[in-house]
Amino acid sequence: MPAPPTPSSPSRPTVSEREARQVAEAAREQDWRKPSFAKELFLGRFRLDLIHPHPLPADEDVQRGEEFLAKLRDFCETKIDGAVIERDARIPDDVITGLKELGAFGMKIDTKYGGLGLTQVYYNKALALVGSANPAIGALLSAHQSIGVPQPLKMFGTQEQKDTFLPRCARTDISAFLLTEPDVGSDPARLATTAVRDGDDYVLDGVKLWTTNGVVADLLVVMARVPKSENGRGGITAFVVEAASEGITVENRNAFMGLRGLENGVTRFHRVRVPAAHRIGPEGAGLKIALTTLNTGRLSLPAMCVGAGKWCLKIAREWSAVREQWGKPVALHEAVGSKISFIAATTFALEAVLDLSSQMADEDRNDIRIEAALAKLYGSEMACLMADELVQIRGGRGFETAASLEARGERAVPAEQLMRDLRINRIFEGSTEIMHLLIAREAVDAHLSVAGDLIDPGKTLSDKARAGAQAGVFYAKWLPKLVAGPGQLPRSYADFHPADHRDLSGHLRYVERSARKLARSTFYAMSRWQGRMETKQGFLGRIVDIGAELFAMSAACVRAEHLRAGGDHGREAYQLADAFCRQSRIRVEELFGRLWTNTDDLDRKVVKGVLGGAYEWLEQGVVDPSGEGPWIAEATPGESRRKNLRRAIG
Repeated sequence: MPAPPTPSSPSRPTVSEREARQVAEAAREQDWRKPSFAKELFLGRFRLDLIHPHPLPADEDVQRGEEFLAKLRDFCETKIDGAVIERDARIPDDVITGLKELGAFGMKIDTKYGGLGLTQVYYNKALALVGSANPAIGALLSAHQSIGVPQPLKMFGTQEQKDTFLPRCARTDISAFLLTEPDVGSDPARLATTAVRDGDDYVLDGVKLWTTNGVVADLLVVMARVPKSENGRGGITAFVVEAASEGITVENRNAFMGLRGLENGVTRFHRVRVPAAHRIGPEGAGLKIALTTLNTGRLSLPAMCVGAGKWCLKIAREWSAVREQWGKPVALHEAVGSKISFIAATTFALEAVLDLSSQMADEDRNDIRIEAALAKLYGSEMACLMADELVQIRGGRGFETAASLEARGERAVPAEQLMRDLRINRIFEGSTEIMHLLIAREAVDAHLSVAGDLIDPGKTLSDKARAGAQAGVFYAKWLPKLVAGPGQLPRSYADFHPADHRDLSGHLRYVERSARKLARSTFYAMSRWQGRMETKQGFLGRIVDIGAELFAMSAACVRAEHLRAGGDHGREAYQLADAFCRQSRIRVEELFGRLWTNTDDLDRKVVKGVLGGAYEWLEQGVVDPSGEGPWIAEATPGESRRKNLRRAIG
């Protein structure tokens, strides 16, 4: 075998801000071939017809899903001890083996490859269930099949790759997804791991950080930069890599404030040979594959957030009914009762958002890239708030560990653990701040497609002239439609005001009016700031948060009507939807106010002062308990000098 080639450039690529944006832009899906409820919402068009009546799964999908959920519930209740996982910071091997035998690692894999072939709806229900037993197990299963090997191969793999790897992923092998590097998070243009073509192989060199499942994985999806050559376009490319390959070293098993059972590590590649036949898609398609995979893969996080909300509600109900203060249960004190109402209403809305988005993903009739991103963003933020409220409701017991509670004779309620475990969801698979920017980019896509050249400094005067004419035609048709709509007609959406039920039609009229207001605000901001719009991240974040609330209100109302029509807790569902919408409307009005009344400009000045050292005097009077060492670990490619911590299971 010839000697492996040396990576063309062991140093990290240096890219400008503009180049980094171009890489991200090239990776996103450019076209909208199917309708999108959320995209239309941001454009001021409330397309209720896209989500109502609520889409329904096929009977056979329901039967198959319910049968598996029954088996999984029994496994969770009899085989999983969350306290042991928390204590030992590890999921026992026999639990993982049992999940393999149950088929849990193949939930999303087609039956012809040995999987269960569950729908997205039931896959998410399963994650909510198993995540309630222990969130680290939910993360294990999710990382394996939401973003690990199965999903990219399902969407982009060759038939040979599917035949080779999917049966293994369905029953025996664990997979992981490796993109992040020590100095690269959401800016993939600076990716340093390389894959150099050498005959029928590629040779990988580099270091990957935060490799969820990486410590126990059998198969890896690795993103690496391929140098441009005469025979290939190069660029960031995806590969399926055998985790036991020579030259792969798991150098560290990372530990976190939550998800203590998570098998997350640092993985080094040194001259690792990967057959070219294991490349997923063409060279340069890696980021597009990753982002497309995440369109539905992100739904796994709100699934576990829904499970967390359900558990928060159960504990809040049981505890608040027996804990007395000043002669009555604490639930009957308004200060506590408002927290319980928030948890109940928000859990209902989150499940509505999740089920609606998942069913639309199963039907594949809508483009749900924004819906899935909103579900992830909104679910992760609201779940953390619900967990925080539960800790407050429990008081000192909420701050106390389950082990300590048990040791002194009380019920071992892991409220503080839930709060720690949920916190990562605001960072996983795109932090809240990145999700704001990602969703905002999609939300203004229609504007940029017609007027983008007007604000692009790289375009010529003739390009800008053409864009101006095109924009004039678009806005002449679009802007007048934002003036009035069904939200101003008292009898609109009458289906949502059945006899003897609460009136939800008023909330939908509010959503319609607010969608038009949101679109007008976006247009005004683009006119005001033009090319500087992308720097107004505070404004863009609030725009997205308003859209998330409007989407959640819509989903909650549609779910309530669906349950009423089916005779399944309709009255209670209407009450929860009404409570959620009223709470949400208060948040929306605050966000609208903060679009134009905020401290963004002052904050930027303060930040410059902080970075320039103007306020160092304010830091005096404390000691820094941090240890020594660099802020970012060295990640120069080369042979590992550490023990390989990888461990195979089964």
